[in-house]
Amino acid sequence: MHVVLLLAGGVGSRMGLNVPKQYYEVAGRPLIAYCLDGMAESSSVDAIQIVADEEWKSLVISLVEAAGFQAKLKGFSMPGDNRQLSVYNGLRDIRKYADGDSMVMVHDAARPYLTADMIDSYFSAAEGKDGVLPCLPMKDTIYHSKDGKTVTGLLNRSELFAGQAPEIYRLDKYLAANESLLPDKIMQINGAAEPAIMAGMDIGIVPGEERNFKITTLADLERFEKML
Repeated sequence: MHVVLLLAGGVGSRMGLNVPKQYYEVAGRPLIAYCLDGMAESSSVDAIQIVADEEWKSLVISLVEAAGFQAKLKGFSMPGDNRQLSVYNGLRDIRKYADGDSMVMVHDAARPYLTADMIDSYFSAAEGKDGVLPCLPMKDTIYHSKDGKTVTGLLNRSELFAGQAPEIYRLDKYLAANESLLPDKIMQINGAAEPAIMAGMDIGIVPGEERNFKITTLADLERFEKML
């Protein structure tokens, strides 16, 4: 089974908006709606699990119905105290209806440029692996600094990549990798791939997409609006 775990439980407080950024309207539609479009058009998605606060569930359901794939929406999961706990909550709920060999695609609703081609190609690339991670090569020279004030070293740009979402993981292995970090270490996780890599899972790299950037600033919102 191919399942999409869509993370839409963040509060987006850093942007100073009156709503969480995934529900902020751009060109008359919430950002999350653009993610749902890609899922609706994909032939690879069997089920969808969404992490969202209670107050936003009715809106999300209406958007799913408008996209015409309500039969694939299996349910909602509660947001955790950090992003990775939200992922973990979603994984536990997915395990209630999906077998352990299922592949779970983890995506942020704040990355609205999610296309059916991306979803289909990433699921295909994950076959025979424990997961895949879309990455972009680094364009800038990367420097190392221990104190943030002085350059203390150079890093090899050809060996460095910027990770994106959506990421795909084999359900049981990834669930176990997250459970091994409970209760405290999981609070220190910054990226969804970290538990998988720490657990020694076979994670491949696939080419990322420049337009699939995460909305983190007002400038990002303006950039996405111009894209539309």
